[in-house]
Amino acid sequence: MTWLQLRVDAQRPEIAEWDDALLASGAVAVTLEDNADQPLLEPGVGETPMWNLTRITGLYPADTDMKRVMQDLPEHLLQTSNPRVEILEDKDWEREWMQHYQPMHFGERLWVCPSWLEPPDPNAVNLMLDPGLAFGTGTHPTTALCLTQLDSLALSGQTIVDYGCGSGILAVAALKLGAARALGVDNDPQALAACRDNATRNNIAAQQLTVAFPQDVDQQTWSQQAELVIANILAGPLIELSATLLDFLQPGGTLLLSGLLQNQAEALCEHYADRLPIAIVGEKDGWVCLRGTLPPR
Repeated sequence: MTWLQLRVDAQRPEIAEWDDALLASGAVAVTLEDNADQPLLEPGVGETPMWNLTRITGLYPADTDMKRVMQDLPEHLLQTSNPRVEILEDKDWEREWMQHYQPMHFGERLWVCPSWLEPPDPNAVNLMLDPGLAFGTGTHPTTALCLTQLDSLALSGQTIVDYGCGSGILAVAALKLGAARALGVDNDPQALAACRDNATRNNIAAQQLTVAFPQDVDQQTWSQQAELVIANILAGPLIELSATLLDFLQPGGTLLLSGLLQNQAEALCEHYADRLPIAIVGEKDGWVCLRGTLPPR
């Protein structure tokens, strides 16, 4: 089926009005995209993150009278929005998307491969992972940094905690690289379900991976048990959760933190300095990964 799409450029204060206007005009869907290469960082409490310059697209059936649609839209919005109507040809979108998701190599041993492709190196450590609703496929710089660090560590027989596990990519990678057991923690039920699914897809035994909501973690079982704690979240939570993360770590264990920009690293290092020294061990596209070792008692 062929569709028509109306694209406009909007300033932040106009976004809600454009959304309402396009839906009222018969659009079956409205999508928002960054129109100025502006990163969205963690919002304040109660805030909804949004770009300053946004490209808004309304999708319409092919038989829609777009001239009439344009006439019915508010004139004050159209004046500065650069509206354009385009034909959107139907495609096999699933196949189109699959063509763009290829195996990725991290460090020396680790590959992340979509399940519909053969691993490039059958003798490597191959993590089979399909993109899904939960965050984490290896494409984001912070995930890539963490995977590269995991590949560089001697994980054989170790206990791992992945806090904010998302798809479980880091916990499952650690297990594939030799870790004995892992705990994946997330507050999103879709993430925990994805984590279990990805463990099964990679032949991880059920007893090797435990997943839990933060409030359901068995502290008696996991406190000070991990040789490695990973948290690939955001700078704010990495500070707020520092006591929680460090409680999982046994003396001499390693803390691996990411999800933060380079200009946020100094504040993180200062915050953790009283308990353990951490430093930047990787950088990619302005994002960094921090690592430190908890001193032995």
